[in-house]
Amino acid sequence: MRIGEMVRRTGVSERLLRYYEEQGLLAPTRLPSGYRVYTDAEVDTVRRIRTLLAAGLPTTTIAQVLPCVRDDGPALAPVCSDVVAELRRERERITHAIEDLRTSRGILDTVLAAGPADSGQAAPPPRSAGRRQP
Repeated sequence: MRIGEMVRRTGVSERLLRYYEEQGLLAPTRLPSGYRVYTDAEVDTVRRIRTLLAAGLPTTTIAQVLPCVRDDGPALAPVCSDVVAELRRERERITHAIEDLRTSRGILDTVLAAGPADSGQAAPPPRSAGRRQP
């Protein structure tokens, strides 16, 4: 199928399909005219890519993990033991990021609680970095 049909079947834009190809996640066949031709299997690959992106994995990790996951009903299941270790590392990275965001939110809550009540007025614009105020 050509790229337009792939877009229709996956819901992923042409731009993203090209990006996935640049990242080594998809490898459509090229006709002599340069047109991309996708297979039904690549429709499933795009679904796996989207699932792994939704899980918070970067495309560099997805490129490593993708060959070692299979469809298990609506979910994905790893089939290579080294992929499980990589997924655990990524889960730990995401856990730390969540903790950092919670800390940041707590600090922001403290700052907001110490300030004046919201009067419905827009906040003044921030001062320019590098420019000193008199």
